Amino acid sequence: MEIRIPVYKPSLSGNEKKYVNECIDTTWISSKGKFIGEFESAFSGFIGCKHASAVSNGTVAIHLAMLALGIGSGDEVIVPTLTYIASVNAISYVGAKPVFVDSLPDTWQMDPEDVVRKITSKTKCVLAVHLYGQPCDMVALKQICEQNQLFLIEDCAEGIGSEFQNQRLGSFGDISTFSFFGNKTITTGEGGMVLTNNETLHQRVNHFKGQGLAQHRQYWHDVVGYNYRMTNICAAIGLAQFEQIDTFISKKIQIAQWYKDFLKEADVEIHQQGKNSKHTYWMVSVLVKDSKDRDPLRSHLAAAGIETRPLFFPVHTMPMYSKNYQKFSVAEDLGWRGINLPSYPLLKIDDVRFICDQIISYK
Repeated sequence: MEIRIPVYKPSLSGNEKKYVNECIDTTWISSKGKFIGEFESAFSGFIGCKHASAVSNGTVAIHLAMLALGIGSGDEVIVPTLTYIASVNAISYVGAKPVFVDSLPDTWQMDPEDVVRKITSKTKCVLAVHLYGQPCDMVALKQICEQNQLFLIEDCAEGIGSEFQNQRLGSFGDISTFSFFGNKTITTGEGGMVLTNNETLHQRVNHFKGQGLAQHRQYWHDVVGYNYRMTNICAAIGLAQFEQIDTFISKKIQIAQWYKDFLKEADVEIHQQGKNSKHTYWMVSVLVKDSKDRDPLRSHLAAAGIETRPLFFPVHTMPMYSKNYQKFSVAEDLGWRGINLPSYPLLKIDDVRFICDQIISYK
C-alpha cells in the first residue's frame, strides 16, 4: 500500500527558501558565507556553549570530536551498544576500540554502573548517546569521568533541546556533537555541529575539518585534515530551521502526549520521560510485549499506509563488532521489541489517532 503517513518528514515552511535564494543571488554557496557564522552563533547560544563549528554531517562531527581529543590506536571508548552505528564507527575511524555497555530498562539510556565496570587502564573517553530524545544521566556520567580522568563526549544527534536537571544536552561534556540530517529536530539536509567550551578543542576541530590548513600560511597544511565543512546553503536552511526550533520541540512533545492519551488501553509500552529530564521525543517509540509481535505489527501498520522503523539493532550484534560477543540483555530486549512511530512536526491529531487505532486493532 502507498505510504499515507511517513515515519518522518521535515517542515520547511519558514525562511528556508528565502535564505537559500540569498545564497544563490550572492553566489556564496560553498563553505564561506554569512549564514555559517550566524547559524553557529545561534545554535551555540541555544545549547549554552561558547564555541560551535558547523560540519557536513553528524558522523563527521563525532569523528572530529575524537580527533580533537587525541583519541587513537590503543585507546578504549565506552559507548552504548543500543545506538545508531555512526556513534561506534567514528571510534573505529581513529583506530580506537569501542567498549560496549548495556542500557537502563526505564530510560533506555546507557547504564552508568555498567560504564564503571568497563573502565580499564586503556579507557580514554565515554561517549554518551542521548537516544531518541531522552537524556542520559549526565550527572552520574560526568562524575564518573571526572573521578577517572576520562573525556566525556555527548552525541546529541537525537537530543536537540532536551534537558537534564534544567540544563540543555550538549553543555555537559568536554565536547558535544549534533546532527541535522533530514529527519532530525532541525535539519540542514545533511549537516552537523561540534560544540565545546574549550577554545583549544574548538581550534583543533576547525583545523581538522578544513583540510589541516595552517592558520598563518596560505595553502600550507601541517596535519592530515579532512573536508568536513558545512556549506553556506546548508547553514542558511539550518538558520531558518533554528528560528522555528521552539515550535518544533513543543509540537513533538504534544505529539508524544497524543500517543500516550490514545494508547492508554493498547498492549504496548511508550518510551517515557525519565526523572529530572526533558524528553523532546525526536522519535516516539513503543515496545511490544513479545518480540515475535514486532514485525507483524509493523506489517499491519504498513498495510494501513503507516511507515515505522525498528529500534536500533544493538551494535555488538553486527558482524564487524561481534567477534568477541557479549550479552547485553536490556539492550537486546529493547532492540528486538521496539518500534519508532511517525513523529514529525507536521502530524495532526487525527493522524496520530488513526495510527493508534491501527495499533489497537492489531490482533
